[in-house]
Amino acid sequence: MSFTVTDVPYLPTGFTNTFTSHTVRTGDLTLHTVVGGDGPPLLLLPGWPQFWYCWRLVMPALAEHFTVIAPDLRGMGASDKPATGYDATALADDIAELMTELGHARFAVAGYDLGVLVGHALATKHRDRVTRLVVGEAILPGFSPSPPLMSDAATNEKLWHFAFNRLADINERMVDGREEIYFGHQFTSKAARPDAIPQSAIDVYVDALRDPAAVRASFEVYRRLDETAEQFQRSHKEDGPLTIPVLAIGGEHSTGTAPAEDMRKVATDVTGLVIPGAGHLLPEEAPQALTKALLDFLR
Repeated sequence: MSFTVTDVPYLPTGFTNTFTSHTVRTGDLTLHTVVGGDGPPLLLLPGWPQFWYCWRLVMPALAEHFTVIAPDLRGMGASDKPATGYDATALADDIAELMTELGHARFAVAGYDLGVLVGHALATKHRDRVTRLVVGEAILPGFSPSPPLMSDAATNEKLWHFAFNRLADINERMVDGREEIYFGHQFTSKAARPDAIPQSAIDVYVDALRDPAAVRASFEVYRRLDETAEQFQRSHKEDGPLTIPVLAIGGEHSTGTAPAEDMRKVATDVTGLVIPGAGHLLPEEAPQALTKALLDFLR
């Protein structure tokens, strides 16, 4: 095993001393993860365009019951940012290797937004390793219905970034030097209230995205969605539905019951939950409600 341990970056006020920052070498890739707590391993997978920091408000309470592992995916935060490897299966394989290096053969997974895709890929490809799966606030490529190009105004406001992010290169050129405008807008527009996420937190994410390699990686995830959809459909056809317990969560002012409806297409044991008053950014908008839901389900 090859890793180094340092202080946690972006340490929030009041964050416990439980957590340490690990840089882990997995094959040709170096991944960063924050680890802390004691108990069964619980893997927390971040959303787009974020990294481990999006879980900071729920990690201390979870660490009282679990060994919490919150990584930066390939291309995110302090992890390496190669040019390729951004389909869900490749991202999941990275994390499977990370968990092996950290000594965890079996573990529970909670993923939100992009973390849902990676968590689903982990659970379907590495079925002997994932014990329980929590998903929140994301589509499931290959199974979620796609809205029409000419959607109603409210849907367009929520989903227009999908088409923009999938463009070949003009998006990178347009965002260069305007990271605060584009990525900042994601946080103010996807929450139930524009001020739900403090500016100080938005600044952390935007600063990490001033690196052109990070911006390119964040778009590559969307450019690979067709490949991800094919992977999910093939796995379901060849290996059948997931049989582990699944908790699917939506925010009242965002996806609502859609995560549960989508997961019931690919899993046999799905519990649905809608968090009242929340928008898309569950770990930061509704940390107490999300923590309770995780503890109730995972314990």
